[in-house]
Amino acid sequence: MSSYMTAAEAASALGISRATLYAYVSRGLLESAPSPEGKSHPQRRYRADEVRRLARRKADGKRAGKVAQKVLDWGVPVLESSITLIAEGRLWYRGEDAIALAHSATLEGVAARLWQCTPRRLAQAPEAPIASAQWSAWLKLWSAHTPLERALVLLPAAAAQIPRIWAQGRDAQLDTAAMLMRLLAAALISAAPSNAPLHRQLADAWGVRSRAHADLLRAALVLCADHELNASTFTVRCITSTGTHLFGAATGGLAALAGPRHGGETLRVAALFNEAAEATRAGDLHRWLAARLAPDEHGHAPALSGFGHPLYPEGDPRARLLLAWLRERAGPGARAAMRDVDALAAAVEATSGARPTLDYALGAIERVLGLPAGAAFTLFAAGRVTGWIAHALEQSADGRLIRPRARYVGEMAHERQA
Repeated sequence: MSSYMTAAEAASALGISRATLYAYVSRGLLESAPSPEGKSHPQRRYRADEVRRLARRKADGKRAGKVAQKVLDWGVPVLESSITLIAEGRLWYRGEDAIALAHSATLEGVAARLWQCTPRRLAQAPEAPIASAQWSAWLKLWSAHTPLERALVLLPAAAAQIPRIWAQGRDAQLDTAAMLMRLLAAALISAAPSNAPLHRQLADAWGVRSRAHADLLRAALVLCADHELNASTFTVRCITSTGTHLFGAATGGLAALAGPRHGGETLRVAALFNEAAEATRAGDLHRWLAARLAPDEHGHAPALSGFGHPLYPEGDPRARLLLAWLRERAGPGARAAMRDVDALAAAVEATSGARPTLDYALGAIERVLGLPAGAAFTLFAAGRVTGWIAHALEQSADGRLIRPRARYVGEMAHERQA
């Protein structure tokens, strides 16, 4: 069987006209190749496997509306949730504007909202049954490691000390959730677990003395709390649906968050700031940026870390608020760093139209306030665990196993023999 199709064959397989086929090519949905006969045979060819893959996607798309209500229960990737909504450039936590909440709410208050309990109920949750000497020994053993590495080790270790109470009723779930929230924060900042407001714990650990700066950390945590079904949250829901203990689900979420295309993007933003600062010192910011954004040999422009969120075509409102507050609150010694942050954002928008994302804002907070390396990721992880827990609670109540179907795009035996 030929590995290529003619235009007529490809259009027939897709059930479209030749004109639509050419439109698919112009939009990047298909690639065409010149005929091996060269100029004597100008008709273009189309890879058969790509054509078959696109045909199957079209067929799946037609069926999707009929099966979406199966909610990933042997269905397609659609999952109903009443936790977070992203719509028309805005973010909502259980119907409340997250940007409005960020003006005054603590992460603990948002956790109570997302978990549907009272702040007092969370404050009354028992401490994790781990001896302080044991926890201190663990921290000492892993003191030289990054916050992420430390958390990935200490969460499973702590889970072994905690009774398996996750599935034993609502009160037990909330107790487990509060323990997890406190222990993850403690592991990330290498401190003893505490029920003090988390933004104050971070401020103390990082030597942040200014109340205005500590308040900025509070707002950042609130805006990191949840973001619908991103990769880490979906991971947590999948793991929870198998019946695994909450600590195991959160560890899986943390591993997913660490990826360079998710929360690990904050580390790439930090590197971007360093590169841009060198270019600025050389008086070459725009030339450096043009080189960074230059299309490759296929005409694809590379993505720039910290810019352009597909869910916010008009700009990420979380980044907009945090950068505005950071600009207002940067002290005299931090104004040069803030100018660099603003200059880079302005240059990128002027060049590509892309605007800063939450990752960029977190990286800017780390840089402008002089926080320890990796503080941006710590803010992200310490805040996002509240959303993971909310989704785990919702998934646990649903009780069904998440099991989507795969779309097979390979060849069949009869196709190879044709």
